Amino acid sequence: MYRFLLTPRWWGINIFAVLAIPVCLFMGSWQLSRFDDRVDRHHEQQEQSRSAAHAKARPLASLLPVTEDTVGHTAKVTGRFDAEHPLLVPDRTVKGERGFYVLSLLRTDDTEDGKALPVVRGWLPGNPDPARVPAPPKGEVTVRGALQASESQNDAGDQASGALPRNQLGFINASALVNIVPYGVEGAWLTEQRTQKPLKPVPPAAPAGTGLDMKAFQNLGYTAQWFVFAGFVVFMWFRFFRREAEMAKDAALGLLPEGEFPQEETGPADGDGRDDGDGRQDEDGGDGEDDPAAGVTRAGAPAPSPEGAGSRSRSPA
Repeated sequence: MYRFLLTPRWWGINIFAVLAIPVCLFMGSWQLSRFDDRVDRHHEQQEQSRSAAHAKARPLASLLPVTEDTVGHTAKVTGRFDAEHPLLVPDRTVKGERGFYVLSLLRTDDTEDGKALPVVRGWLPGNPDPARVPAPPKGEVTVRGALQASESQNDAGDQASGALPRNQLGFINASALVNIVPYGVEGAWLTEQRTQKPLKPVPPAAPAGTGLDMKAFQNLGYTAQWFVFAGFVVFMWFRFFRREAEMAKDAALGLLPEGEFPQEETGPADGDGRDDGDGRQDEDGGDGEDDPAAGVTRAGAPAPSPEGAGSRSRSPA
C-alpha cells in the first residue's frame, strides 16, 4: 500500500522535507542566539552605565578606535579645553526631561595626530542658553568619562535636525565638527560622569544594534517564524502521506470512482471488445450487426417500425 513512496514525485517530496527541516531549525536557533547576544549586551551596557562614575578608567589611547567592545568603558585623557568654541546640542532628553548637552572640545596629545576630543560636560533642562552654562576648567585637566561612538543625523532631536543658531550642533560627529573648528576632531566622544554644578551627567548610551530595541525583538520573531516553518513542513508531509495512503487503500478495494487513478492498459480481449471490422468494437460481443428487435441500429438510423405499421391507419370511430 505504501509503494507510492518509491515514485519519483515522492522522492522529491522526501528529499525536500529532509533538507528543509534542518535548515529551518538551524536558522531559528541562529536567530535565537542573536537575540540572546543582544540581551547579554544590553545587561552589560546597563551595568557599565551604573558603574561608569566609579569604574576604573583606562587610557583613552588603549580604547581607540572605538568599537562595540570599547563603547561604554571609562576612559581618561589629559588636555586643555578650547574655551573659544563652546557648543550646545539642543533637544536632548535625560530621564524623560528635555534639555540640551554642553559640549566642549579637549585639545590633547593622546589621540592620533593630536585630534581634539569632544567632551559632553553635562546636561541642562530647558532651551539652549549659553548664559546658564558654566565655563570649562582652565589649564591642563584630566577628564574621565564613558567612551561613546560618533552619532548620526538620526540621533538629532526633532528641533535639531534643521538649521541651528551659531554655536549649536545637531549631533556629535567629527564630520559636523570640522566645519566649526579649524582643527581635526576624533571620531568618538566622552560623557563626563562627575560634572560641575548645575550640570547633570549624561548617561552613556548603548551603541546601535546592541540594545533591546525593535530589531532585537525582530530576531525573536524570526526565531518563532523559522520554527513554525519547520513544523509546517512536517505537517504537510504527513498530510500528503495520509492522503496518498488512503487513496491507495481505496483503489485496492475498488472504492475510487473511475478516472480517479489511471487505469492499467490492456491488450485486445477475446469476446468482449472485439473489433467489428469497421473500426468499432462490439461491446456485447456480437458481430456488429444491427438488432432490430432490440431497437438498436447504427448511428443516425432509426429503428424500423413493425411490419405494416406504416400502411395501417386508425379507422374513424
